[in-house]
Formats: sequence, structure tokens, C-alpha cells
Amino acid sequence: MRSALFIAFLLVALVYALRRGGGPERAMAAIAAAMVLSDKLLHLMVPPEFAGLDLGHLAIDLTGAGATFLLAMIAHRFWPMIAAVLHIFPLLAHLARALHVPMHPIAYLTMQVAVSWLVPPLLILATWRHRRRMAANGSDPSWHGSLPQWTRKGAKP
Repeated sequence: MRSALFIAFLLVALVYALRRGGGPERAMAAIAAAMVLSDKLLHLMVPPEFAGLDLGHLAIDLTGAGATFLLAMIAHRFWPMIAAVLHIFPLLAHLARALHVPMHPIAYLTMQVAVSWLVPPLLILATWRHRRRMAANGSDPSWHGSLPQWTRKGAKP
């Protein structure tokens, strides 16, 4: 039931971001969708195992964290930095498991998935703020370097 609720919540955020968001919001929607689809494909091939290091989820989490970190570096927004941190937390669970820190399998699972519940509301809020900036300013630069020429340091209008 929790999984279905999360998927429904995420779908609302993804549709909103894809239809109304700017470039960074759409990129985050694509990253989140790719991670969820990868997870579903992984579970079709390999049953979930949380007693040892979960290499399948480690690969998904590494890829998602890397993509989100890259987004945070190139987006002209603050919120992708928060998303990048959220995607790093599951890596700490994998690191603890790889270092053989004693941990109950449920704790390992929880450390992997708990922060993912924060991604949909973050994406909804980010998209809503993008819409507000668009309404107020008429534009909202998506990427570093995409500012109008006259707003760059040293340039004259």
C-alpha cells in the first residue's frame, strides 16, 4: 500500500513538473522516473535482498545521486542542491552495509527509501515557485549561463 501511495504521489509531481516546470524541474522529473523504473526492472530480475549489500540498488542510487548532483551544478536554482543531498542519504546506507556496520535489514531498507518521500513535495514546490517567478518576471532562467547578456557581470545593457 505504501508503495502504491508513493507512486501515486510521485506521478502527480512528475506530471506537474513535466507540464508546468522549467528545464531543471523537467530534468528532475526524468531522473526520478528513471530511478523508479530502474527499481521496478531490478525487482523483476532480482528479488529484493536487504541482509547484505544490495548492489542493484547501489547502482541505481549512485546513478541517481550523480545525475542529481550534476543537475545541482548546472541549474539556475537552489532546490536541486537539496535534491542532491536527499539522493546522497541512501548512499550512506550502502556505505554502512559495505563497511559491515551491524544493521537490521529493515533499517537498511528504511535508510534507502525513507528520504525518497521528500522528492515529490520538493519537486511540486520547485515547480510552483518556477510558475510564480514566470508570472512575476516573465522569465525564469533554467541553467547557469542562460541569463540574458546584459545581466552578466561586466556586460552593459
